Amino acid sequence: MNENESKGFYKLSWVQRIGFGSGDLAQNLIFQVTCMYLLFFYTDIYGLDPVDVSVMFTVGNIANVIWDPIVGAMIDKNTPKLGKYRAYLVYVGIPLSGFAILCFYDGFAPSLLYAYVTYIAMTLLYTFINVPYGALNSSLTRDTHEITVLTSVRMFMANCGGLAVGSGLPLVIAFFASTDGSELPKDSGAWFTTMTIYAIVGMLLLFFCFSQCKERVVMDAKESENVKISDLWMEFLSNRPLRIIAFFFITAFAMMSIGNAAGAYFINSNMHGTAAELSLFMGLGSIPSFIFMPLVPAIKKAVGKKNMFYIFLSCAIVGMAMLYVIAKMDEPSMMWVYVAQFIKSTGVIVATGYMWALVPEVISYGEYTSGKRIAGIVNALTGIFFKAGMTLGGVVAPAVLAYVAYDKNVIDQTPMAEEGILWLVCVIPAALLFLAMFIISKYELTDEKIDEINKAIEAR
Repeated sequence: MNENESKGFYKLSWVQRIGFGSGDLAQNLIFQVTCMYLLFFYTDIYGLDPVDVSVMFTVGNIANVIWDPIVGAMIDKNTPKLGKYRAYLVYVGIPLSGFAILCFYDGFAPSLLYAYVTYIAMTLLYTFINVPYGALNSSLTRDTHEITVLTSVRMFMANCGGLAVGSGLPLVIAFFASTDGSELPKDSGAWFTTMTIYAIVGMLLLFFCFSQCKERVVMDAKESENVKISDLWMEFLSNRPLRIIAFFFITAFAMMSIGNAAGAYFINSNMHGTAAELSLFMGLGSIPSFIFMPLVPAIKKAVGKKNMFYIFLSCAIVGMAMLYVIAKMDEPSMMWVYVAQFIKSTGVIVATGYMWALVPEVISYGEYTSGKRIAGIVNALTGIFFKAGMTLGGVVAPAVLAYVAYDKNVIDQTPMAEEGILWLVCVIPAALLFLAMFIISKYELTDEKIDEINKAIEAR
């Protein structure tokens, strides 16, 4: 071990990096299915009214606003035998997978009570995985370059999960439904079987992540005893960089939630596409990650942290504008739809992927100013704002569908319904990205400043 490593600036092997990234791959295989397709399942298969789904999504996310700080304080205050943060990948992975499967079971359809119980249980359990997993990143090393590499690997693998869900799930459902792929199948048994497979694979990947992560930058037991839920709000008030990325998280996740939820409606109703075309369209939401996420460390070094955000957020807005224009044509070309989706997704993937590398930075900043390395609390805060963004998306998408009188029973929607879907896919997400660019312009922690802070902390 060299001198820097002895001071917390650890280097990780590629197996450890991939092991850490497999945790986000697992969460995407489980949770992204609900983000992308649960609204469609509830309205078109389970038989719920879009307004009821909107209210349920809102209730679930409000419950998580209360639940997040409890989880954050709990994991910072306690140190289970299997590890301070990684233990929850095992403890919670099994019930999370189980409730995700139950969300896609229609044996009690159209019972709103069953939908509420399974959906809210699934989201609460997801928080109990996501908060400690987010804190796990900052516990592996203080090295800013290593954290950038870790984040790149994590987001690369997360987008492997996104590809498996966005592109693969419609094809797997079509396989089990034994259809010709002319449209997204509405066979409830095929949906349930597909979700079961995805959830079990995700659970096994969580176990692999647990096996490869070694926590070396954490609070000692004496510091942990003093952690309180109120530390969450004190940290939010005193940590300006944390407030900035928290609001960035709101806009970014609202944008992704709205756009992802509307994807199936856009291809089915506006483009009259097949299941295969939906598969390719949704898959293009992840494919750019395989090209650009490995390049993030080099891109950041060449243009700087803020400029990288500006470039790729602008790229996403251009892609959304192209989608809108193409969809309004008399005979829109699916090929140009794919091109626009690729451009949009390139910007979204890099900008929203790299934002996770900022979380360990604000954790170190908070430790430097307060003396407490409360990684769980900080990730709970980002989780609250992530859920706030998801809540916005969960409310906006079904509310717009209800307002424009979307009819699940017809193939040809009214012009008003088609325009509403376009707003969900293009206009509203683009407006949120402009807001995100303004928010990130206020972030002031450079790599040099973070290195100085980490060295000062270790010198204590």
